[in-house]
Amino acid sequence: MATVAELIGVQSQNPGPGLLGPAGLRYRHSEIAAQAATRAALFGDRHRPGTQPHIGVLLGNTDEFVFWLSAAALAGAALVGVNPTRRGAELARDIRHAECELLVTSRAHLPLLAGLGLEELSLLVVDSPEYREALAPYRGAKPADVVPAAPVTEDTRLLLYFTSGSTGAPKAVTCVQGRVAASGAAMVERFGLTASDVCYIPMPMFHGNAILANWGPALVAGATVALRDRFSASGFLPDVRAYQATYFTYVGRAISYILATPEHPADAVNPLRAGFGTEAGPRDRERFERRFGCRLSEGYGASEGGINLVAPRTFPPSVLARGAAVGTTDPTLAILDLDTGEPCPPAAFDPAGRLLNGAAAIGELVRTGPGGFTGYWNNPAADAERFSEGRYRSGDLFYADTDGWLYFAARKADRMRVDGENISVALLEAILARWEPVEAAAAYAIPDEVTGDAVMCALVLKQDTAFDPEAFTDFLAAQPDLGTKMPPRYLRIAAALTTTATEKVSRYVLREQGWWDVGGDAVWAREARGAGYARLGEVQ
Repeated sequence: MATVAELIGVQSQNPGPGLLGPAGLRYRHSEIAAQAATRAALFGDRHRPGTQPHIGVLLGNTDEFVFWLSAAALAGAALVGVNPTRRGAELARDIRHAECELLVTSRAHLPLLAGLGLEELSLLVVDSPEYREALAPYRGAKPADVVPAAPVTEDTRLLLYFTSGSTGAPKAVTCVQGRVAASGAAMVERFGLTASDVCYIPMPMFHGNAILANWGPALVAGATVALRDRFSASGFLPDVRAYQATYFTYVGRAISYILATPEHPADAVNPLRAGFGTEAGPRDRERFERRFGCRLSEGYGASEGGINLVAPRTFPPSVLARGAAVGTTDPTLAILDLDTGEPCPPAAFDPAGRLLNGAAAIGELVRTGPGGFTGYWNNPAADAERFSEGRYRSGDLFYADTDGWLYFAARKADRMRVDGENISVALLEAILARWEPVEAAAAYAIPDEVTGDAVMCALVLKQDTAFDPEAFTDFLAAQPDLGTKMPPRYLRIAAALTTTATEKVSRYVLREQGWWDVGGDAVWAREARGAGYARLGEVQ
């Protein structure tokens, strides 16, 4: 296993194209390494000896982000990806919690820092004359010239990135150089990436997906990275064509947003050959592949890195009938009952693929040993919750069939238990996505008035489509894999779904809003199982 610093040293001899961006931005691999060495040397002279070297970066996906990420690797420092969608006290909390001794930002982001009480923080503003002057004495530095704060090894911390916050307050995950290098090598092997590939990064680089599944593989392969400052569904295909991108990564609802753009008969005329990500439903993956001629591979993995699964390219027909499996189990993995901690029994299905024993089969996926998890920054309570008794606890709910195929059910925080039965949020959302008027769907639990949970779903309908309660009731009745306790009690017909900066649905926000704080959205409800839906306030 290599370190990222070693990989940068290798690429410093590579004269091939390494970085593309808007407005003609173009750097060779050798030039990226030189830019990184310049910044690493600057940081080395400013670093306070005896402290943990953390460099905060508050930028979009720009060349400077790439330069400072590479500089951090050479300097033996950790780059802290600061989320620019955070505001006020939350933004200040992230920067302070990560103990950034330097913050690299731009003039456009400076207003976000105003009034936060961070005056003591050392700033570098990348589009200022002062920044150019600060770099000038270090021009000409090479990776081999950099003297790191401490010897760089595979266990040297490279990243602190915050969890997406889709289920609660973000935590700062630590990630070491060896993990980034190993992940990059695995993705290169998985997708056959070479120096001739162009890896398009539309997801934010302050989050792990863009670095571990895209920038890292490009570094290992000597491929070219193409940047989009911020994700744009309408800009996706023009970018792919302009950069001649062959590979990209995605998370959350990104694929749904791309599919919502107007179709064109020539959409499949593009150089893409592979995409990798999480949380695109089976229906959206099929539509994307048919429309753009690009194969999508789904995986499962949390920011923490304790468990990572990559789904195969093909599935047995029996598995396809049951939903979207994310991989297969192995001796290090187990699904444990949330109440007893005992192993859950295998899932049982009817001929239509409907899960029959969700109450017993759905549990938390755990792994023996920490896997790639190296802890949260300064959060021992979260560390203990995630890794205890020699097991890494994923915090996610799964079920497995008798052949060992694993099926994602829900985030633990999104658990729904209705009349004593665990409900698979992922399966319910996949079913709802089949209804033709639906553009996007999110399922979540709100408190039942008697006990347990009531199922609520937010639906975003296609443009100029009105909600038809009778047609929706008929649709539910026709779904053979819809369990008897899965139909939603409440329906929110939403203008849009609240998402995080990584395009993941913020279900905890939806849960907090319930049916009582939905703004101008309409809410429909049914009085009893099997009954029709009526506007809230009109239920008889």
